[in-house]
Amino acid sequence: MSQYEDLIYEVKGRVGLITLNRPDRLNAWTAAMEKSIKRALAAAVQDDAVRVIVITGAGRGFCAGADMGLLQQIKPANWEDRELAQATREETFDFRNDLGPDVTPHYGGRFGYLFQIRKPIIAAINGPAAGLGLVFALYADMRFAGSDAKFTTAFAQRGLIAEHGISWLLPHLVGPAHSLDLLLSARKFTAAEAERMGLVNKVFEQETFMGAVMDYATVLAETVSPRSMAVMKAQIWKALFQGFNEALEVGDSEMQKSFGTADFKEGVAHFVEKRKANFTGK
Repeated sequence: MSQYEDLIYEVKGRVGLITLNRPDRLNAWTAAMEKSIKRALAAAVQDDAVRVIVITGAGRGFCAGADMGLLQQIKPANWEDRELAQATREETFDFRNDLGPDVTPHYGGRFGYLFQIRKPIIAAINGPAAGLGLVFALYADMRFAGSDAKFTTAFAQRGLIAEHGISWLLPHLVGPAHSLDLLLSARKFTAAEAERMGLVNKVFEQETFMGAVMDYATVLAETVSPRSMAVMKAQIWKALFQGFNEALEVGDSEMQKSFGTADFKEGVAHFVEKRKANFTGK
């Protein structure tokens, strides 16, 4: 049996591509997918050839949320014994990043480990993203959407609440007023509206969507320092829990450390010599 059930993991150049793979169910989230996503991310982190991670969905959807079969099994008395909770506990990896400030104390729960991963993670939202699928996308460092993509928080229409940290993540992206609208109404909204609100970084035409996302990921993978990206990712996610002076102090300290790295020397050398950069992440 493949170690990636309900998911495909492949490496394209320097990009690790993770594809949620239940296209007949709009990639509805399963316990097997929960385990597989951690395994695939661990493989991408451990592979020095991979510098950027892209997560997308097979077929016409990104992720329609938790599989309804799993939701129907939930009972208040066995909350911690539900299949998804067990899957979260069973697959454990140490994703802590030794570059930049430590973000581990700030991001726990089911998907907080994505913020610990030193490599940038891009959610390529190719189609519908609902409920848990939308929440998961918010844990990516950046989000791009296809022009046909649709979104909904869905929770209020299921008798649920703002789950898995979305009550913190969403306001930090789009503000409290937009967050309350999207959560309370559970209405569907388009990729264009998501871009206007700041929920996604950019919308690409559906016909060229994955090519455009992979082109952007390749630029990151091939033209900038992996070490710089790792430190800056940690700086940004840490700064949400810092005052300005503390963030400034961390930045000054990290800048001094960078002066002694091979990537800094290469960054200056390739500019002066007018050639393509050859960053090593060291």
